[in-house]
Amino acid sequence: MEFLTDLVTTVPDGTSPSKVVELRDAEAVRAAELAKKGHLVRLWRPPLGPGEWRSIGLFRAADETELREVLATLPLHVWMKITITPLTPHPNDPEKRTRE
Repeated sequence: MEFLTDLVTTVPDGTSPSKVVELRDAEAVRAAELAKKGHLVRLWRPPLGPGEWRSIGLFRAADETELREVLATLPLHVWMKITITPLTPHPNDPEKRTRE
């Protein structure tokens, strides 16, 4: 099943810059691992305001419970507000048409 996620990260006041760099680097490593396992399909960065951290992602998981478990493994998860939208195929999806 595919899910659209809106990931908004808010770094707590007083967090050291070195801790932020450490977690962002770890986040990149974990994202690559999740992509290799087939969970993370795509990531986008929408237009951002100053200091805003936000990503929109397309993930695959058996169900929302598994997705939440996957997302909980992200190093920045503790600072994220996550909105999950389950997706179902649309009959007019161009990708579906190329498979027929």
